[in-house]
Amino acid sequence: MCSADVLVSFPFADKVGLIETAVMMAAPKSWRRLVYSVYTPVLTGLFTRISDRLFRTRNRRRGSSVLLLAPLLAEADPSPLPVFRSPGSTGVQGTDGLRARFRWMAEHVPAFRVPGTHIHILTSPDQFYHTMKARIKTAKRRVVMASLYLGTGPLEQELVDCMQEALERSQEGDNPDLQVSILLDYTRGSRGQTNSRTMLLPLLQQYSSQMRVSLYHTPDLRGLLRLLVPQRFNETIGVQHIKAYLFDDDLIISGANLSDSYFTNRQDRYVLLENCGEVADFFSDLVGAVGDVSLQLQTDNSVSMMYGMVHPYRGNRDDFSASARKHIMEVVNTARARQHIAESERLVRESEGEEGGKEDTWVFPLVQMKPLGIQVDEQVTQRLLTDAGPGATVFLTSGYFNLTRAYMSLVLGRGADYRILTASPEVNGFFGAKGIAGEIPAAYIHIARQFYSKVCQLGQQERVHLHEYHRAQWTFHAKGLWYYLRGQVRPCLTLIGSPNFGYRSVHRDLEAQIAIVTENQVLQAQLQEEQEMLYQRSTEVSSSTFQQPDRHVKLWVKLLTPLIKNFF
Repeated sequence: MCSADVLVSFPFADKVGLIETAVMMAAPKSWRRLVYSVYTPVLTGLFTRISDRLFRTRNRRRGSSVLLLAPLLAEADPSPLPVFRSPGSTGVQGTDGLRARFRWMAEHVPAFRVPGTHIHILTSPDQFYHTMKARIKTAKRRVVMASLYLGTGPLEQELVDCMQEALERSQEGDNPDLQVSILLDYTRGSRGQTNSRTMLLPLLQQYSSQMRVSLYHTPDLRGLLRLLVPQRFNETIGVQHIKAYLFDDDLIISGANLSDSYFTNRQDRYVLLENCGEVADFFSDLVGAVGDVSLQLQTDNSVSMMYGMVHPYRGNRDDFSASARKHIMEVVNTARARQHIAESERLVRESEGEEGGKEDTWVFPLVQMKPLGIQVDEQVTQRLLTDAGPGATVFLTSGYFNLTRAYMSLVLGRGADYRILTASPEVNGFFGAKGIAGEIPAAYIHIARQFYSKVCQLGQQERVHLHEYHRAQWTFHAKGLWYYLRGQVRPCLTLIGSPNFGYRSVHRDLEAQIAIVTENQVLQAQLQEEQEMLYQRSTEVSSSTFQQPDRHVKLWVKLLTPLIKNFF
């Protein structure tokens, strides 16, 4: 999850213990500000580490723990997938060449073949919003929506009204089998008196047999930590961050949430897969599986678990993770086995002289749920960056530039050329915020400067370039990458979805994206246009960038950033 998805408000002294309050009153103002800022999530992190050490033995003996046993702050680099290079795979193009280069993905995730003409790149928040509204209204069998949260403004209410219109029509006999399933994060969706739950409650009460609202709760927010960490801050522990919007056999994969800024002036990425039933079935099953291990919203606004499911914060943490992992990976493995059979049958038909179809594009769903022991996306992304050799070009974008150590090592190693796009301070979601939150853009400036300095120290300025997105009155939230093979002017692969390439995405949250591999020239042109559109609004970072007055970073921000960057 990117930090803009968590609205930061720092607690006053009455939310700190008595001792902390006394220290604050005695300390200089600048020191008080520093301690307030680190209270959460830094104190949360320290509490996590202490509780983990104190209660690890107890958990082994008794099978449960009163306190949170969350991941430690230190990163662990997973082993990348084994490298396979088929003969002649370097610089290949065309269906067979791309199949040879990227077929290793199919050994780990489902590989769906679809016509490239069925995939469309959406380019604006307005187009994203109106596409969803139109497809909700015409859905006949299913509407499945997974997001961090649903906002509470008039634009979000229009989405809910579209669902109500579709459900009303279904009860009139037009499409009586219509089912609506919503998956959100529990902590973010429950924040405040008016929230995602209250927005959806009237629909649930009126159409309880056709409506399901699931609220995922991370297993790492439990025990004393759950009692002590206030709202807003509890989202830093981990959330449901998948963004998938499904209408019958049409599917939108994005990084955008269901909130008004994402419909108006917050730039993200969005891909529409039309009439792709197998891909839609997969994401419907995936969202359903996560929903099964989530809290279920009831008509009285209470929540409960489905019968037989382990409770995420009252039950044993290891039992919950193991059960959830089994439930979710069953969806992945079943789809992968089914696609292997289908691909084998297709190859047999082709060998017998039958002409192949127009499925010139592959869609690989990548899931990352480290709290549940699932790290497919992380491994595939590392493998892609590892295989991106000299001559290839990778355009990588993240609204919140905070690469994991493993990703940074691969980017800075000798390999492909990189063009990295991130938000300039003025399009950061926290730009202009009051109090400590207003210093978050400065923390990202500090991270970017450290990265740029490393590039210069290694003499990689000709190979690794950092760009900043600018747009007046807009914010920037786009994420993903475009992969250009050596000698090619258009990308043959893109990653698009919810991950940010940062620590949160890899270690704390539930994430999903898709890898699209295509030799369809029209789709390649769409991807190129999307990439160029974003980068045209950017400027390249140089050493002079960080000398500008608006790039000054206060000392306390520099000191604090290393302590909290793993919560970004």
